[in-house]
Amino acid sequence: MSVLREFRRPALWCALGAAMVLAVVGATLLPAHDLPPTPFSGFDKIEHFSAYAAMSVYAGMLFARRRAQAVAAAALIALGVALEFAQAGLTQSRTGDVVDALANSLGALFGLLLAATPIAGWLQRLDRRLAPRAG
Repeated sequence: MSVLREFRRPALWCALGAAMVLAVVGATLLPAHDLPPTPFSGFDKIEHFSAYAAMSVYAGMLFARRRAQAVAAAALIALGVALEFAQAGLTQSRTGDVVDALANSLGALFGLLLAATPIAGWLQRLDRRLAPRAG
């Protein structure tokens, strides 16, 4: 059995997942002055949680098996922690934050939980709508 769910355009969905991860990496390492201001103090924690939850639930929609979904969530947790270290060590205007890493991790775990719900089938339904079978 394939590690991916059954899709008519698996390369498209894998590329979209990779683009999501690259967008988060890019946004995380942008200089602070290039980012829009947050509407209130602590809002960035919501952004961290939401981004990692979205990437994790997307992995749940992409991967067929629970083990692959869990590996993806663990990889996202590792990425979130690594990016906090990268902010501290590689940027001049950003700092690593343990609470951001926690928000990333909780978001990835929340996304993994959502992968066990009917949400997991949404990407396959979209795939079928975009590329109906000939015949």
